[in-house]
Amino acid sequence: MNIQIWIMIAILVTIILGILGYVIGYILGKKSITVKLKEAEEKSAKIMEESKREAEALKRVSLLETKEEIAKKQETYEKQMRDKRSELRNAEQAFEEKDKNFEKKNEMVRKKETSLLQRERELILKEKTIKAKNDRLTKLFEDENKKLEQIAQLSKDEAIKILMMNLETEAKLHAANMIKQIKEDALQKASKEAKEIVTLAIQRSATDHVVESTVSVVSLPSDEMKGRIIGREGRNIRTFENATGVEVIIDDTPDAVTISGFDPIRREIARLSLSKLVSDGRIHPTRIEEVVKKTQEQMEETIKNIGEETLVELNISNMHPDLVKMLGRLKYRTSYGQNVLQHSKEVAYLAKMMADELEIENAHLAKRAGLLHDIGKAVDQNFEGTHTKIGSELAKKFGETDIVINSIESHHEDVQAESLVAILVAAADSISGARPGARRETLVAYIERLENLEEIANGFNGVEKAYAIQAGREVRVIAVPEEISDAEADELSQQIARKIEQELKYPGQIKVTVVRETRAIDYAK
Repeated sequence: MNIQIWIMIAILVTIILGILGYVIGYILGKKSITVKLKEAEEKSAKIMEESKREAEALKRVSLLETKEEIAKKQETYEKQMRDKRSELRNAEQAFEEKDKNFEKKNEMVRKKETSLLQRERELILKEKTIKAKNDRLTKLFEDENKKLEQIAQLSKDEAIKILMMNLETEAKLHAANMIKQIKEDALQKASKEAKEIVTLAIQRSATDHVVESTVSVVSLPSDEMKGRIIGREGRNIRTFENATGVEVIIDDTPDAVTISGFDPIRREIARLSLSKLVSDGRIHPTRIEEVVKKTQEQMEETIKNIGEETLVELNISNMHPDLVKMLGRLKYRTSYGQNVLQHSKEVAYLAKMMADELEIENAHLAKRAGLLHDIGKAVDQNFEGTHTKIGSELAKKFGETDIVINSIESHHEDVQAESLVAILVAAADSISGARPGARRETLVAYIERLENLEEIANGFNGVEKAYAIQAGREVRVIAVPEEISDAEADELSQQIARKIEQELKYPGQIKVTVVRETRAIDYAK
């Protein structure tokens, strides 16, 4: 019984404890839930607060970006508006300028119309005056003819016939005088040209003729050396002459022998070779041939060096080696007393300077063409033709341009100049040949001749200005067009030519050119 009670008590206690545990657990759980709910609410509140702050921040960023975009678009719009306003202002200014120009042109047209009307009235008045004068002159002529017929007892046709016969006789006399003068000038010019042609031909051939201008003298230590030069039975001198192509003249001139030959290069080789033989003392056929051969090689090298130095001096490149050698050979050529190489360099410089002044496109070719214009004078008798023809063929053979080729063949007007470079080369050639001292004319005489020519031409009525050109070989006369007609210009040239013939002494011919022109000038705006 007691055990059952204790069991029941134990069960009851257990139940009570269970209930208490449940109640306590429930209370604790509820409290825990409340805490968790509170924490959750706090976290939620924090999250909401952070969300609000982020939202506010995003809102502010978005507003800033929107404002910046709006500002950029506004700036772009304002720039476009400014550009449009600027364009409109420019267009307005251009329109105003055109309007002003239009007004100016209208004013000019009105002035021209007024001037034309005035001139038309003047012309009509002049025409009437001229017609009246012509009528009076016609009447005067008729009256004079009647008087002449009465005095001379000749009809008009008979008087005209006699007058024509007299004019014909005078014209024939004048023509005869002109023919005589032309013949004399032609003979004088032909003699001068013949000397030049002969000189050039002499330099291009090595014949056995002897002239005073084709000799070189070699000094000897003593007259005994002459015998050694001649050698036994003349073997040494024959070998020397055959090897060099020149003639050695041994005469009574003390301590010297003369080398004669038309080819200046051969003559120079002979002079150098003989000087070496005399200095060495060994003179025999084998030694002579050896020295001459070596000297020829040295001369070839010297000629080449001269050509190359010339190209360097003139800053010219890309020239065929054979042409370079020919340039070197020009140093041993002369024309009218001028050294041909020096003359060629002068022409090159002058042509280049004129081309630079004119600012032409092919200015560099002017210097090249000027240097090569007389290259045909460097060859010997193996080439046939004039030096202009030979020079152009050589330039074509060695790859020069068409402009250079034409400049060479046209610088003496043998063919038509096809470029401004060719014209400049011809002008430079004339200038170099005509400068004072180039062909043995003093500066004083040169200047005096030019001044006298200009003074004679300026002394005629209707002459505005006269210029002596081409080194005095031509007088260019500028006539006043209002005072000199075309027919009178021809007569004026004849009168000036006759007065020059009477008052001046000069070689060759002087060309008198009268220029009469009327220029009309206007401006496009």
